[in-house]
Amino acid sequence: MNKQILTLALCIGLCLAVGFAGSTFTPKPASWYYTTLVKPSWNPPDWLFPPVWTILFIMMGTALAKVLGTGWKKNEVNVGVVLFAIQLMLNLGWSASFFGMQSPLAGLVDIVLLWIFIVLTMLAFARVSKPASLLLVPYLCWVSFASYLNFTILQLNP
Repeated sequence: MNKQILTLALCIGLCLAVGFAGSTFTPKPASWYYTTLVKPSWNPPDWLFPPVWTILFIMMGTALAKVLGTGWKKNEVNVGVVLFAIQLMLNLGWSASFFGMQSPLAGLVDIVLLWIFIVLTMLAFARVSKPASLLLVPYLCWVSFASYLNFTILQLNP
C-alpha cells in the first residue's frame, strides 16, 4: 500500500473513530432526554444525522491527509494539524456536552468554539492546500446550521 493511501485511510479512520466516540453520547431516539427536548419544526429527522456526519468525517479525513501529504517539515502544516486536532476534540466535546451532560447550554458554548476552530483550521489548511480547506466548507456549513439548531433548542428548553 503506498504512503498516500495509507495516510488517507488513517486520517479518515481517525475522524470516523472520533465520530463513533461522539455517537456513544448520543441517546437512542426513544431515550427520555431526547424525547423530552422541545425541538423546532425544522429540526432534521433523526435518520439524517448519521449519513451526513459520516460524509463530513470522510471529507475531514481527506482534508487532513491532503495537508499531511505536503510534509511535516512545514510550520504551516504543524499549525494546521494542531488546529484540526483541537476542532476534532471540540466536535467530540459537543456530543458529550449536549447529550452526555444533557446541557444545551454547554453544547452551545462548545459548538461556538468548534465553529471558530473550524474557521481557523480552514485558514491554516488554505496556506498549505486550498483543496483541503475547501473540503471543510460543507462541515462549516453543517456546524453553522447545528449551532443555530442548538441555540434554538436552548431557547425552547429553558
